[in-house]
Parts: sequence; C-alpha cells; structure tokens
Amino acid sequence: MAGEVRQPIDVPSLERYLDRNVPMVKTPVQVKQFGFGQSNPTYQLTTADGNHYVLRKKPPGKLLSKTAHKVEREYKIIHALGPTDVPVPKAYCLCEDSSVIGTPFYIMEFLDGRHFTDPAMPEVDPAERTSLWQDAVRTLAKFHRVVPKLVGLEGFGKPTGYYDRQIATFTAVAQAQARAVDVETKEPVGELPRFMDMVRFFADKATQPQDRGTLVHGDYKIDNLIFHKSEPRVIGILDWEMATVGHPLSDFCNLTSPYFLDGVDHKKELFQPKVVPGLPTRADCIRWYCEFSGYDPTGEISWGDAFFSWRSSVIMHGIKARYALRQASSARAVEYARNTNPFALDAWERVKLVQAKVQQKKSKL
Repeated sequence: MAGEVRQPIDVPSLERYLDRNVPMVKTPVQVKQFGFGQSNPTYQLTTADGNHYVLRKKPPGKLLSKTAHKVEREYKIIHALGPTDVPVPKAYCLCEDSSVIGTPFYIMEFLDGRHFTDPAMPEVDPAERTSLWQDAVRTLAKFHRVVPKLVGLEGFGKPTGYYDRQIATFTAVAQAQARAVDVETKEPVGELPRFMDMVRFFADKATQPQDRGTLVHGDYKIDNLIFHKSEPRVIGILDWEMATVGHPLSDFCNLTSPYFLDGVDHKKELFQPKVVPGLPTRADCIRWYCEFSGYDPTGEISWGDAFFSWRSSVIMHGIKARYALRQASSARAVEYARNTNPFALDAWERVKLVQAKVQQKKSKL
C-alpha cells in the first residue's frame, strides 16, 4: 500500500530527530508514502533493522481549516486508548516542532494486517465477511463505552452541543473551501449546492438528536480499520484527526454508510439484502451495535444518514479545495473532487425525506 513519495519530507532532519528522541527507530530510514490518508500525509518508515513504523504529518503550506489536520489530537487519543480494550496502534512520539520536517508529526506502530478498501470485502468468503463486519460493529461499541474521564480525556471535547459544533465547524470550513482558487485555472472552487438550506435544517433543535456525550471517532469506517491477518477481528483503528466527544449516531452512520450511499470504492446496490453472500444487513448491524453498546439508533437514523451525507460532501469539498491548491495528499484526489457536488445533492434529497417525515408526524398530532 506504500509507494512513491508524493509529498517529500526532509529525511536527514527526521533521522537526526529520531536519533535524539526515538532511538528505538533505528536510522537510516527508507520512506514511502501510503496511497490512503486524504487529509494528513501518511508515510511508512523502514528502519535500518528492518522494522516498520508509520509517520503522520500535517499537509504543507497554509491550511484552509484551523480545526482539520490535528495530528496532535490523533496522538493524544491513540495514546489515551492504549491501555483500554479498544484496538489502536501504539503511539511512540509527537513532534510539534515544524522545523524538523516542515509540519508537526507523530510516529506510531505499523500494524501488519488486512486493510479492506472495499467495504463489501470481496477478498473473503461469506462466513468470514459476516464475522469481520460483526467485529467492526463490536469494536465501535467498545470504543463508545469508554468513559472520557477514566482515560484522561475529560477535556477532549464538550459533552453537550455536539451537532451544533459540527454544523458551525463544517459551515466555516466549507465557506473557506469555496473561496479556494485553483492554481492553474484561477477559478474558485465554489459553494456546495443547497448548502445553507441544509445548514438551517440541521440546526433546528426540534429534530436534532439529544446529546449523549460519548467519545466519537469522526470517520469510523471499514477502510480506517486494520484486521488481523487470519482472524476476523480488528487489531487497530486508524485516522483519528476528527475524534472528539459527541454523539455515537455519527460514527454508526459513518460505518454503515455503504448501505445507503455510493462511494468511490463501492456501490450501495451491493449492500442490499442477499446480493453479496455473508454481507450482513443494516438491521443486523443495528442489532449488534445495540447489543454491544446499549444504544439503539433506529429512531434517529434517518436524520443521522442525512447529516452524514451533508458532512461527507463537505469533506469531499475539502479534497477538491486541497487539489485546487495542489495540497491533496491522496493519489485519488481528482476522483473524489469529481464526486463532490453529486454527494451534496444526494444529501439534500435525504434532508427533504426527513422533512417530509417530520411533517407527517405533525399532521397526525
């Protein structure tokens, strides 16, 4: 999965830092860049003694968002979860000194396991497909059961107002992204379609889910998980930059989004019942999650799906904006950018469906 370095780093400077601060990472190191990691460039370090580590850093240049690319937050939560039963890679160091390789970075364990880019998991047999998905759901429930205060994360986020903060953050981010100008065409990226209409809908407290104050990952999905090489279990959760304290509905809708939303790596048609042998239904995922966590998302899931679709369109909008500035870290940035407006329009259709359900309930009262 690691190959050509698309965003070079100062390797000699990194090696000097490692010699002084992380002597277990033996220099000299060979550096490759992973193809995944849409937001923070991610590298594989191969050491002089043949071991592998992972380095995550902020992108170079002036950043569009003050809240995104928080590698410091990633390090903090991975380090805090280390002693729990939530599977995370071991975190070795955090360097906030930009003079070393240009931006802050951290180094973590390289997990030698299976990484599925397609959530339908075509590589495995039906029985294992079911078990892999079940453990992905179980692992999410394990994470949501962690009490922030008990792992030193009481200041990691506020226990109330999660969706209001999400709306404010993603609105500000989207507006900054819209103003980004392509370095070649000189054209601005532009606003997402029906953007403010959706913002007004999600801000309505009458339909917003009640606060629950759990830890949330922020982008929990199959391709952010590393599975054991031969067993159907998660050995590590990756990509923690959007982690905070909030509502578990957001993570559950993220994980199960292939059931209602097309992606670059999958089609939702595959996730309809009995299409792919062994692929659980979304009802199975809800039942497992409720069993392991104690929270049943059924009553709020339509709202959560609409919000996830809107939020995803903003994230894809960000990839489009970073590509315009030639800061995109993923090798597939152009493909994601092309799908930005269709994602936003799909989100608007979901909002209209939820609005219709709300009106139906009101008319029956």
